[in-house]
Amino acid sequence: MLLPKIARIAVEQASFHFDKLYDYLLPDGMGPVSPGCRVLVPFGGGNRRRQGILMEITEHLSPELNGKGQTRRLKPVIAVLDHEPFLNEELLALARWLRERTFCPLFDAVKAMLPTGLSLKIRTAYCLAEGVTPEQTALLLPEERQAALLASRSRKGIDREKMLGELGLSADSDLPERLVQAGLLVRLDAASRLVGDASLQMMRPLFTGAELEEAAKARGCTSKQRTVLRLLEEAGSASVKELCYFCSVTPAVAAALQKKGLAEFYQAEVLRSPCREAGCPPVVSSQLNPEQQAAYDALLALYRSGKAAASLLYGVTGSGKTQVYMNLIDQVIADGRQVIVLVPEISLTPQMMELFLSRYGNRVAVMHSALAIGERLDEWKRIRRGEACIVVGTRSAIFAPCSQLGLIVMDEEQEHTYKSEASPRYHARDVAKFRCAHQGALLLLTSATPSVESYHAAKSGRYSLQVLSSRYGGAALPRVEVVDMRQEGIPLEGGVISERLKREMDSCLASERQVILLLNRRGFNTFVSCRSCGHVISCPSCSISLTYHRANGRLMCHYCGHTQAPSAVCPACRSDKLRYAGLGTQRVEQELELLFPGVPVLRMDTDTTMSRFSYENRFREFAQGRYRIMVGTQMVAKGLDFPQVGLVGVLSADQSLYSGDFRSFENTFSLLTQVVGRAGRREQEGKALIQTYTPESYVIELAARQDYTSFYELEIASRRMMKYPPYTDLCLFGFVGAEEEAVRQGAHQFLNSLQHAATQSYRDIPVIALDPSPATVARVSGKYRYKLLIKTVNNARLRQLVTELVTAFGRMPENRSVSLFVDVNPAVIL
Repeated sequence: MLLPKIARIAVEQASFHFDKLYDYLLPDGMGPVSPGCRVLVPFGGGNRRRQGILMEITEHLSPELNGKGQTRRLKPVIAVLDHEPFLNEELLALARWLRERTFCPLFDAVKAMLPTGLSLKIRTAYCLAEGVTPEQTALLLPEERQAALLASRSRKGIDREKMLGELGLSADSDLPERLVQAGLLVRLDAASRLVGDASLQMMRPLFTGAELEEAAKARGCTSKQRTVLRLLEEAGSASVKELCYFCSVTPAVAAALQKKGLAEFYQAEVLRSPCREAGCPPVVSSQLNPEQQAAYDALLALYRSGKAAASLLYGVTGSGKTQVYMNLIDQVIADGRQVIVLVPEISLTPQMMELFLSRYGNRVAVMHSALAIGERLDEWKRIRRGEACIVVGTRSAIFAPCSQLGLIVMDEEQEHTYKSEASPRYHARDVAKFRCAHQGALLLLTSATPSVESYHAAKSGRYSLQVLSSRYGGAALPRVEVVDMRQEGIPLEGGVISERLKREMDSCLASERQVILLLNRRGFNTFVSCRSCGHVISCPSCSISLTYHRANGRLMCHYCGHTQAPSAVCPACRSDKLRYAGLGTQRVEQELELLFPGVPVLRMDTDTTMSRFSYENRFREFAQGRYRIMVGTQMVAKGLDFPQVGLVGVLSADQSLYSGDFRSFENTFSLLTQVVGRAGRREQEGKALIQTYTPESYVIELAARQDYTSFYELEIASRRMMKYPPYTDLCLFGFVGAEEEAVRQGAHQFLNSLQHAATQSYRDIPVIALDPSPATVARVSGKYRYKLLIKTVNNARLRQLVTELVTAFGRMPENRSVSLFVDVNPAVIL
């Protein structure tokens, strides 16, 4: 007797507390189907159609159903949506690993691995059942009769959403289903893949996640507008043509979202293959110096061992780390294996792509969120077919469908952007380790300022360590001077550029060289306050001050995207004594125009890099000498190579030093060291000035000396004493909701459950719990945020405890208005 085949399926839109593999019956005659294929299944009491990913095929029921005679009662799979599986055994295992480690629903883990263009849209429509007579419909209620009339007008049926809209009913109305059960309507379900064409006009959301959902609700979005927002959140950006095609809307819907401040248009200059053109890349020689050769030989031996391994390549700025790993890449692709090269930001991708394209041509693929949906899909296909053996991209490129991985390189591995802040909350380094272990590949981490955790792992023997202690080609490290702003004059009242920095800039510009200035804050003024009553003009939906932007003449919230016109009087006391204070990159740009008239200035921040290929074009123009001064946020600080830069100025070194995060010293040291390293990268000597009000800080002193090892020794001692990573793991529980009291009570209730479990059945787990407290920005997009932080050890027992606590919390009726997320070793404490 043949046993029925049972499919175990991860279903979409399942909250973590009821997420599991659901058993479905695979009907006979369905055709070939394999794990990794997407399917359409009925779900829940109403049998609503949902997508799922087939994880396993078995002949045995899940343990909770086994022995209960449930096989005959299993719901059947409706349809198989893919002709072949898109996820292989490795990626299916990775999805399970992500769920266990990041506490996300299994389908969310799967979605993270697939390009948006492969996502499927489930269309539910209704048509009039065959044989239904006018006499039958005449007996219906007016509302039901109108629904039958709408369904009868098209053979293909009318969309559920459209029907309910025309009837003036809510989205959860059961009217269509009642008519189906009565035999008057037939339900039609179809899935179509989202594959779009390129367009010049693009759109992207102004915020993401729960904040997006709350803002959409607060601003009265229609169902069609919500559909567009969901696609934009998933894709990061999309052309207007793609939005209209995928979401079945008109351009007016997109325009309405811009008007409501939920999304924005930006112009793409031209849509092209991201790998089609290479400009004038920096020359990277294959010739290695003795120090580089020693590092290369050690890395090649690790790769040749055929075993999974991890190594840290630590080298001062300009030491030629790129040359070392590109020579290693030559060997890996010569062996017929594939390589993934990760960069922390989109701003670094263009220069890296030009470098790789000039050396490897069309064997390179690029993956990042600034590509159009169709481009991302095409690049994914090229990688999967083996047409591209090198993948260059940002964090999400770690999921590239490489079946013959030999090497993963994480450039600037210390950057926090490698950690996802949305579900699944993974770190690219951890995923890279999983993939290397599965395929016997080498993981290479590179940086001039490695993360404390990575350097500790290298010093303790868990990673191998290669060191490049001097710059390539005899170039000297830049001379660094610390400017005490307590004693230094400023040429312009209210300005930020000191007399000392101006003199150095005059000298540098006179010698026909270029200048880079760093201020890690965008906008013109960072806040507006009243000198009469002290009121600070804040965002109505967030507990944060509004920033004034000169470019559009508006006050803007950098959290939810709210904008408003500047007020002439204080909204609290009606005084006209308003004070615009604080400095951003727009203010510095204006100051430079006054101090250096006629000198072309390039500003680089998220406000000036909205258009397509803006990074490539602006950095290329700077490299070609069209701009003499570049001022920007942290995107100008790392990984860039401009030979004519003779001077770097850090305008406010104290800005990140006292942020309150335990990594603030590490982040400040890294940022200062990296930006200082942009100067003097060839034969000519470079110089850097660091402006600070705390010159006595050892962080600034060591960054000026570019002495990473001394900084590490001080920082690791502090981490050991305070029990911070790498000596413990941090587990952050975030609580979000519209009512502050409910959020606060939920956080304290969770703490009580944690205390009970940690002192009873999980006494073997070391836990140091900090009391729940409001987030640094306590309210975002109308939702209150609380955090609970524990110091512990991330092992299987801890993950079991967290899973039980989160599941129990989600099932409590009193917590329905509060959402809970878990972030293990977060890059930024909420």
